[in-house]
Amino acid sequence: MNGRAQPLVVGAGSAGIRAAQALVAAGLRPLVVDEAPSCGGQIYRQRLVPDERSETALYGSEAGKARALHRDFAALAGDLDYWPQALLWNLRDGVADIAVAGESRRVAYDGLILATGATDRILPLPGWTLPGVFTLGGAQVALKAQGCAIGSRVVFVGTGPLLYLVAWQYMKAGVAVAAVLDAAPFSAKFAMLRGLMLFPAVVARGMRFVAELRLRGVAIHSGVDNVRFEGGDAVSGVAWTQAGRTHRLACDGVGYGLALRSETQAADLAGCAFRFDERDRAWLPQRDAAGRSSVRHVYLAGDGAGIAGADAAERAGERAALALCEDRHLPYSPERAAVLDVERARIDRFRDVLEAAFPYPTHWAAGLADDTLLCRCEEIRTGEARDAIDRFDIVEINRLKAVSRVGMGRCQGRICAGAAAELLAVQTGRSLDSVGRLRAQAPLKPVPLVLTPAPRETEAAE
Repeated sequence: MNGRAQPLVVGAGSAGIRAAQALVAAGLRPLVVDEAPSCGGQIYRQRLVPDERSETALYGSEAGKARALHRDFAALAGDLDYWPQALLWNLRDGVADIAVAGESRRVAYDGLILATGATDRILPLPGWTLPGVFTLGGAQVALKAQGCAIGSRVVFVGTGPLLYLVAWQYMKAGVAVAAVLDAAPFSAKFAMLRGLMLFPAVVARGMRFVAELRLRGVAIHSGVDNVRFEGGDAVSGVAWTQAGRTHRLACDGVGYGLALRSETQAADLAGCAFRFDERDRAWLPQRDAAGRSSVRHVYLAGDGAGIAGADAAERAGERAALALCEDRHLPYSPERAAVLDVERARIDRFRDVLEAAFPYPTHWAAGLADDTLLCRCEEIRTGEARDAIDRFDIVEINRLKAVSRVGMGRCQGRICAGAAAELLAVQTGRSLDSVGRLRAQAPLKPVPLVLTPAPRETEAAE
């Protein structure tokens, strides 16, 4: 190490694990911090308590990949420092503030790889805050990590590949899946034919999910609109319109999500420049093909820099680590870097196919009901946000935050910012990129008040 601070890897999912593995192979000893109690990220999340389920039951056809990632990370135990259940809450000038083990530690790092992953993207629908309504990711966490379902009769709503994956996982776990309600029209699925040449096995697996759901009697409805979750003390049903007709279905659990959104707040605090990505409908940190951000020695990998999936994340994590090694003038393989670039470009083309097959329902924002909660942290309703936009002639998202308090709550806009931007764009007749993005600020997520602050900057190995 020659007296230098450690490289810091934030996230122990697909990207973070492969980044750490490449850094160790180059003779470095990175510090890996992750909020989860064990490695794997969302898609390869491990059980909190061992149970009788096999890896195949947990991960399906991806069990081999999950096993390899978990095994490879475990093999690095003596060559890196790993802080699970650790929350990065601030970054500045080569120093990270991390809440772990009841204290806040201030860590100086030399090289930062952000592999922060993604979360569910949603629009507020009537009843979305009812008990029993979960995001698709939340429903998946309950099943994988805790071995429990979000209900005994569940409806899955939204769009994106995750919609069908989670519905299939619940069905295989023995849960009664009442229906899958897809916002995308059925005609959009023909776009998947273009993906057969790129990833035929992936397309075939998706078709198998749909076929098995139908064979088990699960109703699949495409092109749904005007979705609302109904109930009193808890969700009891879902209503929607389709081809001009209203439908209702009883349930006691809902999984809802409109694909994924990147977790970019850490990149913002690190000072990275951003650009608007039309495909993701979001502002993303700028990076080159190797994962270098606009800030020297800050690298971006995985879904936190743009949604591409677990396979792309593995390659992006390794590629970012190779870039770090190159910038440190350490031995690395340009040939391996070139292979990773080609593979990631191929996956990126497939992402275009998926976006065409599962388009975001852009028209939903215009129909948001005034009495629907937009920001649940601050209890701001959609009508209140519309009133603020019109009354103060607001055209920029941070101004809307200042006037209405949208995005000022515990989640710091991680849940509501996307919806607020969509609403602002529709209400003002502007493009989504022109209304800007919420600026991140520390703490990135709520931290316990009982934390003991670190008295001085330390290297993580101390």
